[in-house]
Amino acid sequence: MGIPCVLMFFWVVLVVGGSVLWVWTIVDCATKEPSEGNDKIIWILIIIFTHWVGALIYMTVRRPRRIAQYGR
Repeated sequence: MGIPCVLMFFWVVLVVGGSVLWVWTIVDCATKEPSEGNDKIIWILIIIFTHWVGALIYMTVRRPRRIAQYGR
């Protein structure tokens, strides 16, 4: 195994991991986010259009606040 194979493996793991995080975050937001106003739809659109970056933003900004506020 040479350097290109290791880099390719790292890249595949990163892409697959980011996609899994993205899907999991969409499901989490859609099922557990309260439907007050347009918050749920706005977060889902942010996550969908910004892919894993939006998923990370949701997981670090909104999810802890939601859990503290609503306990889920």
